[in-house]
Formats: sequence, structure tokens, C-alpha cells
Amino acid sequence: MKNVLVMSQSSPFDELNTRDALDMSLIFAAVEQNISWLFSGPAVLALKHNQSTQQLGVKDFFKNIKTLEIYEVENIYVCEKSLLDYNLNKSQLIIDSTSLNYTEQQQLIGQQDFVVNL
Repeated sequence: MKNVLVMSQSSPFDELNTRDALDMSLIFAAVEQNISWLFSGPAVLALKHNQSTQQLGVKDFFKNIKTLEIYEVENIYVCEKSLLDYNLNKSQLIIDSTSLNYTEQQQLIGQQDFVVNL
């Protein structure tokens, strides 16, 4: 089993990178890899309660983020500074996550066999 980190750093509404990251995480989980997902920058907005893609005319993938636990993707991380930048706290997020400072993020990255940056 390999350690795979998916990193999301762009807005959840920019070119659907968050949806691609979700799909990739689920694919890796399906082939029994140890998946972690790190949200930083505007990507943390994908985890905020009450998000919708309805006005964009695309499928609402935010509710699918909640299914990560079913696929045993339990290592969800958020950038501590990004939460502060967007005036969010962990109670406002749709799934349980661990907040990491910069040093902890670098340590997480160093522990991975593969890093996918979307």
C-alpha cells in the first residue's frame, strides 16, 4: 500500500479541480491506497457548509465529499492559515478534518510516496 496525498489549492469553483481531486481520491481508495487530502488556500471553501454549484449549472459535488468516509478516506487535512484567511473554523466544515500549520504540512508531504497537486 502506498501513501498518496492529494493537494487542493484552488477555489472549488475554478475549473472543477476539487471535483477532479475528489474523483482521484476515490479511485486511489478503490485500489486500496492510503489516501490523504490536504485543502489549502481557497480550496478550504469546498468544505464549508451550504455550498452549491447550482448557479454554475454543474453537478453538486460538495455532497459527495461527505462520502469519503465510506471509501475509508479518513485523512483529511486543512491548512490552519487558510481557515483563518477565510474566517472559518472546523465546526463550519462538512467533514471532520485536522488543521495543520506550515511545518506540519511539510512533514505530511515528506511522508508520502506520491503527491498529486490539483
